[in-house]
Amino acid sequence: MLPTLTTYTRLDGPKPLFRVPFGRIAFAVVSLPLGSFAFCVIWSLIFEFERSTSTHCDVPNYLPSISAAIGNYEPQKTVWRLAITMQLPFRIAVVKMYMQYYKDTIRRNRRIYAILACLLNMVENFALLSLSLWTSLDNYPIHRNSFVVFIACSEMYMLISYFLNKNGRKISLLPMEEKSLLYKRNLFITNVTAFILAGYCFLRHNSSCEPGVYTFFALFEYVVVLTNMAYHMTAYWDFHAMHVTFDWERGLYLSQF
Repeated sequence: MLPTLTTYTRLDGPKPLFRVPFGRIAFAVVSLPLGSFAFCVIWSLIFEFERSTSTHCDVPNYLPSISAAIGNYEPQKTVWRLAITMQLPFRIAVVKMYMQYYKDTIRRNRRIYAILACLLNMVENFALLSLSLWTSLDNYPIHRNSFVVFIACSEMYMLISYFLNKNGRKISLLPMEEKSLLYKRNLFITNVTAFILAGYCFLRHNSSCEPGVYTFFALFEYVVVLTNMAYHMTAYWDFHAMHVTFDWERGLYLSQF
């Protein structure tokens, strides 16, 4: 069961047992998928190059696709699954934090979009877990459907959350929130562009079997994944003043100072 995170604006009562800046925890958690992703790609290139880069076209290719890097071989598959599973409780807790954040900052007539954004974020997280646990080799229909849901929810979440913070607020953006909004915009544009280019390269590879085209497909796939991680990392600026705190009276909670 996930801990209940209650926000307090002042620290009174018993002395906290520990108090950690939210940003420090965010960096630690994002290192799980980022580090495992880098490990899987590098390991595949060093130890599984021929198998992980081969395609049905049998033309030169120099990078493994994400599915090949994280889902087809060991130890990559186990490392990726562990990372995604371990990060899930924190990601769900952040969804809850955003629910309260939007309640405090978004105009009432835009609340329905805030709820939709949080629901999309929640579904995105579970779709990522699903496509990680069931690879294309294990169960292709589940992997394919989970991937479609993941991409659709991810893109819609990024778009809605950006416009909520740009046009739906009832209070002005703080400087750190303005920085977060700028990164949200740039990362969303980069993510969508990379996804379109990846789709183009995938279709061109399947239709023409040109050398190196699948390598560009894999490269754009990497950009999609990395910009998705970075977009979620903008929570670092949205909650820059928050600390995760624990004491014996209130348990685990969020404090502002």
